Amino acid sequence: MKLGYIIHYVPDVLATVAFYERAFGLTRRFVHETQYAELETGATALAFADENFVAKTVPEFARNRPGKSPAAIEVGLVTDDVAGRFKTAVDAGAVAVAAPLRKPWGQTVAYVRDLNGCLVELCSPMAA
Repeated sequence: MKLGYIIHYVPDVLATVAFYERAFGLTRRFVHETQYAELETGATALAFADENFVAKTVPEFARNRPGKSPAAIEVGLVTDDVAGRFKTAVDAGAVAVAAPLRKPWGQTVAYVRDLNGCLVELCSPMAA
């Protein structure tokens, strides 16, 4: 078994892809009209799908929305420049949640919320 992709259900797939490109420097891997898209993120793709699509199968799920508490999940992006990526994300419209902070185990971690209100962690690689 291996993790193939993470799907973030959003109200506007194309706007979310454009935001992740600006805010986090990611690039498109695949886009299907306005319903589904994937970004290049390494072995496991970060994907976006129209939330109305999943609502047909799972009618009740916690939708991320700005101004409301985020759903109980985060997107974790690893970078060697947490502070720089944090600033770029905020400049691109992400909402700052927690500025970069070095954790006791040596990792630097910061948090923002994307344009949909989803929590995004920006972190340095874990030391071996």
